Amino acid sequence: MSEIGAAHRSGGGRWTTLIDEIIDGSWLHPDTGKPAIVDYESVVIAESLEGREADLVASMRLGDRLALVADAATYEAMGARIERALAGQTVTAIILDHPHADIAHVADLRERLKGCSGAIAVGSGTINDLTKFVIAEDRRPYCVFGTAASMNGYTSSTASITVESGLKVSLPSIAPRGFFVDLTVSAEAPRHLAAAGFGDCMARSVAQIDWWVSHRLLGSRYEQVPYTIQMADEAELNRRAAGVKTGDIAAIGYLYRVLTLCGLGISFTGISNHGSMGEHQISHYIDCFAGERHPGTLHGQQVGVASLTLARLQQQMLASPTPPRLRATRIDRADMERRMGPAIAAECFAEVQKKALDADAAAQLNARMDALWPQLREECQAFMLPVAEMDRLLEAAGAPRTAADLGVPVEFYREAVIHCREMRNRFSCLDLAADSGLLDDFAAGEM
Repeated sequence: MSEIGAAHRSGGGRWTTLIDEIIDGSWLHPDTGKPAIVDYESVVIAESLEGREADLVASMRLGDRLALVADAATYEAMGARIERALAGQTVTAIILDHPHADIAHVADLRERLKGCSGAIAVGSGTINDLTKFVIAEDRRPYCVFGTAASMNGYTSSTASITVESGLKVSLPSIAPRGFFVDLTVSAEAPRHLAAAGFGDCMARSVAQIDWWVSHRLLGSRYEQVPYTIQMADEAELNRRAAGVKTGDIAAIGYLYRVLTLCGLGISFTGISNHGSMGEHQISHYIDCFAGERHPGTLHGQQVGVASLTLARLQQQMLASPTPPRLRATRIDRADMERRMGPAIAAECFAEVQKKALDADAAAQLNARMDALWPQLREECQAFMLPVAEMDRLLEAAGAPRTAADLGVPVEFYREAVIHCREMRNRFSCLDLAADSGLLDDFAAGEM
């Protein structure tokens, strides 16, 4: 049993053990001896924050004209309580109506936040992304009260925004000064929200394999530290997967820890590769190009399903004693324009060209794989969660496991598996499979 788990059972657990040490700089990178570079000052995760709201906000030094940003559900869950706690201060409640993290809603919130000195976001992905992106434009401070363990972007310094072209991108933003979680509130949130957060956590093993394969074959940068800081908590969370489905406080606590530590990994590396590789590209493709076919599922729900797809692909390739044989990358720009539209296709074509292989590069990589393949297969085993175990964990957490579970048309999901690699210059096992002629046949079996 972990120290945190034992302390939690005895009633004295500190849910921010290690998190506090990373933020205050006392936990050092094991390879460089340097602390993380973090923009925020405080993470508070507790079974209840009742009665502490005003003090937490005051500690953030947000100024004297505050805006509280929520939607109808998150205002009811916690926003109204925070507003009451701040009675006597100048606080404007901004209740967004079915918000989306896109440029139109950014423009609307920009107008509504004029004149405020700082903001309090109450909610998860969309509320947090909109608030941080607008507030960052003139570097005003903000803090966020999480209402559901649905994603790992609470402590991120980027915001996921759909731009005018329709492409969803990560844009430079600002991290919150403080991130505050009332576990009781989050445990009472709709169950699919925590299941989405759990699905996001399932990306770890497949993202690590993708990143390691890219590092070993292409010599790209790889760092172990993001995995080191979350390894013990991932194991504790997986042991409590069924509790995610039922809203068990301990399970939700460990889910928040893993999500937060994953975000903190970026503070050491400056990049998100450790938790976002081929599986996230599939989810991004769904969000950008499903249109009316999109069932309204959350990013984390899609990532969980996509992580199973990547695990099947990786484990199928790594099961072979002989490496795949690469050839020059083939990209059909006309087909990209048909699927994506000319504007987005032009952006994505520029990205995919950066990692495209010509015949010489393919031959060089084939020679490298011939030399490395036995060792590479063994190395990847250390990072791997078996497909059957991932499937069991997602089922226990109440998360979708197939495109059909998501409500995404199966043919479109297969399209996403085949073509999502065109969206980003990150080499993954999807590229390895595509450039060796394996990906189309593999995708045809995905359901």
